[in-house]
Order: sequence, then structure tokens, then C-alpha cells
Amino acid sequence: MKKLLGNISLVCAIALITSTQSMAQTRELHIMNSGGEYGDALDKCVNGPLLKDASIKVITETPGGYAKIAAQAKSGVITNTVTDGSTGDMYRLAAEGLLEPIDWAKLNPEPMFDEAKNANGFGASYYSTIMAWRKDAKAPQNFVDFFDTEKFPGKRALPDYPEFVLAFAAMGDGMTPEDVQKGVDLDRAFKTLERIKKDTIWWQSGAQPAQLLKDNEVQYAIAWSGRVLGQEGVESTYNQGMLDISWWMVAKGISEEQRDMLYAWMKLQSNAEVQKCILDFLPYPGPSPQLEKIVTPEVLKTFPTSAENKKVQWLINGQWWFDHAAEVEKRWNEFKLAQ
Repeated sequence: MKKLLGNISLVCAIALITSTQSMAQTRELHIMNSGGEYGDALDKCVNGPLLKDASIKVITETPGGYAKIAAQAKSGVITNTVTDGSTGDMYRLAAEGLLEPIDWAKLNPEPMFDEAKNANGFGASYYSTIMAWRKDAKAPQNFVDFFDTEKFPGKRALPDYPEFVLAFAAMGDGMTPEDVQKGVDLDRAFKTLERIKKDTIWWQSGAQPAQLLKDNEVQYAIAWSGRVLGQEGVESTYNQGMLDISWWMVAKGISEEQRDMLYAWMKLQSNAEVQKCILDFLPYPGPSPQLEKIVTPEVLKTFPTSAENKKVQWLINGQWWFDHAAEVEKRWNEFKLAQ
């Protein structure tokens, strides 16, 4: 009996030691993201596999964004290593010296589109801002047509955000996609907006354009691609659309251990199969050129990154928007206050 109890005690002790060692081997990576369906997608497709395969447990804070990562970098106390954010956020944070440059050789991702490998950001997903219209409305071919309310009568739903509308408005006055990719002629942009302001409904939530079109409150809209594609009664095109990227941005001052874990986490997101998993939650493709080989032709048609769609779009110029941010904000505020 004593021998049996001794064996049981030994087994329990070994189990306790093994469990303690296993817990000690599990490291924690703290991140920020915007939450919602995106957070759910990361949990299933990235964070779960990382814990299983690399014993790295991802702890998430939501939401993230410019203010939180800037505060960390300025204080030198890094609670969360990374946040998702816009192209504008990335250029602003980089200019302020608050981002950790990415060592792409060390990260060593699987194949990615070149523009997604920025010195200051990991391109996580692509999206486009495009034109859409009701199926029973006359179809515009370009943004000159879109902003011509005489030949294409009806109300317009426009983004209440200068970076998502001014370039298109300038194209409505004849600027080409090649022109606006270099920089926006603000005089021409505001000339167009002044001309159609009485026929405009401004939206702030990405879900609004599709609903406004369905309710016949507007006949034409500029919208984010994932919000209007596949909507009943709504037509759209990528032609002359603005291609943009959502980025992972690393806080200045992370430790070597944090960097190693973070790079493992980001490298996993460069995998085409992982990106396909994320598509089950969100209609925005990741940066892998191989992704289009493992989805159906029907799904590929919706990608802003497919060869057919990418070639008719232009990529947002983050540097121009950063350099002209003060002028854009001043003129935008003046325009809106005068409405």
C-alpha cells in the first residue's frame, strides 16, 4: 500500500512538473486590433495556430489605433507591440519616429506583393474605394461620368472623409488616375464638389452607401469595395478605383523577445492558406500573390488584388497625403462649414 501511494505521489509530482514547465514555455504576445469580425478571424486563423505550433499566446486589446501606439512609443512602456491602422496613420507615425522599422530579412515572409512590404508596416489586407450605382440607373464608365449629374441624374452618396473622396472629385474634373496617384489638384476637386453639393448625401459608416442605394435615397455612391460587392440591386466597378492597404505597425522600443514573437505572428499571416481562412470572416484579401490560386474564380473576381481588377486601379500615395495633410484639413473644414 505504501509503495502504491508512493508511486501515485511520484506520478502526480511528475505531472505537476511537466505542467509547470509547459506553462513556463508558453510566452505571451500582446497586440492591438480593431476587433469585431477582424479580431475573430485573427483568433481562429492566426492566434490559435500560433499557440498550438509555437506556444505563443496572443493577448489582444481592442481597439488599437494611432493614439494608443503613439502613447506607448513616447512613454517607452510597450504594453502592446503592434496595432492595425491606415496608410495615413503609418506615414504619420513613421514621420514622428514612433514606429519600429521592419527587418524584412529577419521576418522572412512567404511571397507578398511588393507594395505590402513597407519599411514601416506589414500590409495585412487590401481594400478599394470604388463607384457603385443602382441596377436601374444609367451605368457610369468613369468618374467624369459619375460626377455628371445632367447625363447621369440622381443623388450621390459620398464619403465624409477627404482622403476617400477628393481624388475622385478631381478625376470628375478630368484628372487621370495616373495624375491623382502623384497628387491631387485640390482646386479641381473642390470645384467638382461645389458643383454637385446639392445632390450629395455624406456618409460616415461603411454600411451606409449600400443601404442608401437599396432604399433609392441615392442612385450613385462611392463606397468601400467590401460593402457593395454582391449587394442585391447594386452594380459596381473597380475601374479607376483607389487601392489601399491596412497595415500592421510596430511600436518603437519593443524588446528582442517581443520582436521574435511578433515576427512569427506576422510571418504566419503571409501564408496564403491563412489568408484564405480570414476570407471566411472578411471580404478583404491578404498580400499573398498565391492566394488567387486557391480560391474559386467567383471569389477571385471580387478581389481588388486580382490581376484584372488591380490593373484598372491606382494605389493611394500615402506620402502625398501626409505632406499635404494640413492644407487638405483646412480646405476640407472650410468646405464643410460652408454647407
